Amino acid sequence: MTDPAANPPVPPRTTAAAEDYLERIAGLIKNKGYARVVDIAAELKISQASVTTMVQRLDVDGLVKYEKYRGMVLTDAGEAVAARIAHRHELLTQLLRFFELPEDVIFRDVEGMEHHISGETLDALERLTRHLHAHPEIVAQLRR
Repeated sequence: MTDPAANPPVPPRTTAAAEDYLERIAGLIKNKGYARVVDIAAELKISQASVTTMVQRLDVDGLVKYEKYRGMVLTDAGEAVAARIAHRHELLTQLLRFFELPEDVIFRDVEGMEHHISGETLDALERLTRHLHAHPEIVAQLRR
């Protein structure tokens, strides 16, 4: 028999839209302690009906636990996906900040890139980011 701890469950694959919702839900829970359809709709500037449809799908996919009129919480799988999204977002943000780009440009570009980058490329960028943090002289050369 195998030890389940040796092979932790892999978070499910998600669409860019689902990741945007999970990112917003995690952020709302972190900042407000809860997430409601109305809050997500306001943040994403879309209808509550559209949010309800996606949240119900996320519930069926096992990423959130949704109760009508009450809100939602992330499941363990949803938390794992949200953590992966947050890590990817932060890594890309750190990397672009090395180039001293305006924050609005960084935000817009990260939002565009974060859902379309492969795991292999993300690993490579993580190694590059660690290397640049460890060698500020290289960053100084890049900025010249």
